[in-house]
Amino acid sequence: MSADDSTRATPAGSTAEALGPRPEPLRFFGTTWLDHDNGYTARRIAVAAGSLVTAAASCLVLRLAYQGLQIAAIGGFVTLLMVVMFAICSAMAFRHTWDGFTRRPDPDRQASLRGLLTVGFVGSLLAYFFRSLTEAPGERLHREEYEEARKQYEKRTTRRSGNPKNRRRA
Repeated sequence: MSADDSTRATPAGSTAEALGPRPEPLRFFGTTWLDHDNGYTARRIAVAAGSLVTAAASCLVLRLAYQGLQIAAIGGFVTLLMVVMFAICSAMAFRHTWDGFTRRPDPDRQASLRGLLTVGFVGSLLAYFFRSLTEAPGERLHREEYEEARKQYEKRTTRRSGNPKNRRRA
């Protein structure tokens, strides 16, 4: 079996097709969020720890940048402006990332906020940390969408029971 064989589409009429919609994988979790199996808890712990450590390291880098501004003696106003900019961008990135866990972001708005989200990366990392304490980031949204797709699939595939000839005529 080659590597291409495992990624091919399932042939029509197979049992996998009869199962209906498939869950969408999440970053770092794949589809383990569905049944909380295959190391789901360990992955959540790793994502929480990783995002917190990365946020702490990022704050250290920002502190070094702040010290560089002080050494350059560019003035208190510019230094204050930089600190306020990073704080506001981080708060906005936190909120945007947090909202992205509960509803699909608008692609156009996402593209226009790319620069702001890049500057406020610490906020996004903290949002990942706090969300991973309760669930896989984005799990609730994906679970709701998956359950709705399963309901729609069940509605489409359920067959009427009984023989239609035996229906009473009014």
